[in-house]
Amino acid sequence: GRTLEVASTSDIILRPGEVILTFDDGPRAGKTPAILDTLDRFRVKATFLMLGSAAKANPALAQQVARRGHSIGSHTYNHVNLSEMDRQAALDEIARGEAAVAEALDGAGRGLAPFFRFPYLAQTGFLRTTLLGGDMVVLDVDIDSKDYYKDSASVVAARTLSRLDARGSGIILFHDIHQRTVDMLPTFLEELQARGYSVVNLVPKRTGVFSRSVITAENTAD
Repeated sequence: GRTLEVASTSDIILRPGEVILTFDDGPRAGKTPAILDTLDRFRVKATFLMLGSAAKANPALAQQVARRGHSIGSHTYNHVNLSEMDRQAALDEIARGEAAVAEALDGAGRGLAPFFRFPYLAQTGFLRTTLLGGDMVVLDVDIDSKDYYKDSASVVAARTLSRLDARGSGIILFHDIHQRTVDMLPTFLEELQARGYSVVNLVPKRTGVFSRSVITAENTAD
């Protein structure tokens, strides 16, 4: 599939039959490496929205994701519901997550992209507007695999494909922390190819250090 360079959320425009693969909540030992192997086998790239706490605990694994050519964004530090926090606490949580993932990636040759996803997809108008104004790219979800449900790998694959067929394209949400996701991914990608879908590689348009008009590492607390 093609590579799509984006500088803002509005730049994410997919053609019919195109999908973006995203994985939240990692990296996690025993799960993320297997997912990377499957992605390599099918020669597709994904976007990993990492928790700051997970990246801090597994920096070598976070760097492995980067070195294998995938884009890495952030997903807060502790996977909290930002819509239930006061504004500054929510911004601090986002910034702390960003800083931790960026630090974990130091030396990997590919730094943190300005991609962000709200935990539980829970957001407020203030937070979304603030992030978009601060040069962040908020990744929404078009097809939720619901791989966090205790279903079999085959059920997760079938559900995701059914929702994708109904929509025709979109950003797919997976999590690289569940064994069922590891197990279903080869079958899912095989069927994706068989049905004629193309996986788009999402990358930031600008590289290097991203400016932040509001969200800055200085807001974080240890």
